[in-house]
Amino acid sequence: MSDPTEDAGPVVGTRWPELLVALFLVILSLIVIVDSRRVGTGWAEDGPESGYFPFYIGLALLISSGSVLVGQLRRWGTRNPAFAERSQIRSVMQMAIPMTIYVGFVWFLGLYMASIGLIGYFMRRHGKYGWPLTTAVSVGVPLFFFLVFERWFLVPLHKGPIEQLLGF
Repeated sequence: MSDPTEDAGPVVGTRWPELLVALFLVILSLIVIVDSRRVGTGWAEDGPESGYFPFYIGLALLISSGSVLVGQLRRWGTRNPAFAERSQIRSVMQMAIPMTIYVGFVWFLGLYMASIGLIGYFMRRHGKYGWPLTTAVSVGVPLFFFLVFERWFLVPLHKGPIEQLLGF
């Protein structure tokens, strides 16, 4: 059992998450702007050059994230309100950790087998569904998408050793 006093109080203030995300977006927008200028941001005879729209999207992102960054730096000495409490962080981690493990399993098992595990985990752990329904849905959904992508659209997605063993 968790202690109710353990859930009270902020874990992280707002300052550092806002600062780091704004800094990341400033860097990303600068990359977009520089690369857009490389391929051309003007107007050609047949319409906009390939960097036209990315340039303005990067510019809008730079202005908005830069204003957040500067605003956060100007408020540095003031009160740092809570970004999230422990219970909120716990809820996010209950989703983020399985998703991270899923990404690793996609690498080794392939997309379809890893998806069976992820769907089954969430249905059993968070949905509290019984084994028959969990098995049917967790196998049926990846099987449906296997048929859609591999057979109908002829788009091969990442497969693992089990699909290769079955001849796909």
